[in-house]
Amino acid sequence: MYMKNLAYLLLAGSAFAISCQNSGDQKKGGDIETIKKEAIAIHDEIMPQISTFDKNTVRIDSILTNIAALKAKNTALDTAAARTELSALKSKLEQATGSMEDWMMGYAVDSASVEYQQKELDKVNTMKKLFTDVSAESKTILGKY
Repeated sequence: MYMKNLAYLLLAGSAFAISCQNSGDQKKGGDIETIKKEAIAIHDEIMPQISTFDKNTVRIDSILTNIAALKAKNTALDTAAARTELSALKSKLEQATGSMEDWMMGYAVDSASVEYQQKELDKVNTMKKLFTDVSAESKTILGKY
């Protein structure tokens, strides 16, 4: 009788453990979908800025090419400082654009790993901050020219 009760107890405990595991998997699945949607939403929010970044890069090239003419119009212009500032901005714009391209090429939307999806969400959040910072810096610097 004791063995029979023990067997039932073990069976019930196993069934309970399995059912808890299944509900945990479903919860994780929901989390994965939420994380994926958030990552894609952030991507969709910042992606349109790339065309502005590309235009700003072309504008920087034009300013750098014509810096002598700008100096003639504004004799107080420090061309060495302007070149340094504009070149640094151009690098940041290219870095932001490159980070988006790298993320899109490497992102595995079909990954079922919560850890992977969270890591990708963290990456896209970091990228969003980079885009915000570079966009603000572009407006400030290019507003001078």
